[in-house]
Amino acid sequence: MTLAVSQVTIDAHDPERLARWWADVLGWRFVWEPSPDDDEIEIAPPDGTSTNWLFIRVPDDKVVKNRWHPDIRPGDDSDQATELTRLLGLGATHVDIGQGDVPWYVLADPEGNEFCLLHRTVSEAAAALAAELASQPS
Repeated sequence: MTLAVSQVTIDAHDPERLARWWADVLGWRFVWEPSPDDDEIEIAPPDGTSTNWLFIRVPDDKVVKNRWHPDIRPGDDSDQATELTRLLGLGATHVDIGQGDVPWYVLADPEGNEFCLLHRTVSEAAAALAAELASQPS
């Protein structure tokens, strides 16, 4: 049996606002045009290469560190410094979760959900993985 992840669900006080923020961050689109009273808003990559994200309205506040979070990587047309400036300009904030001195940034979206901005671009990460795999004994 094979399963496929349909979407990742994210709790939000204001699903439309948070979905719009993430759509801007990722360059994604809405699956349907949202209205402010929608309790669920879904975004998706325009080319269908990733799992959709579904934002649902919940009344409770986020009170502790996320149990899991997305890691995002600069595209090949950008770099970590450029994306950090862009994300902070969109309203992301720096977060200290005890990560120490690492080559990525831990940030939070407007509702406090943590995510990481990695340092390698998509191609750099692919090349590093290919080099690592090539160096392993067969």
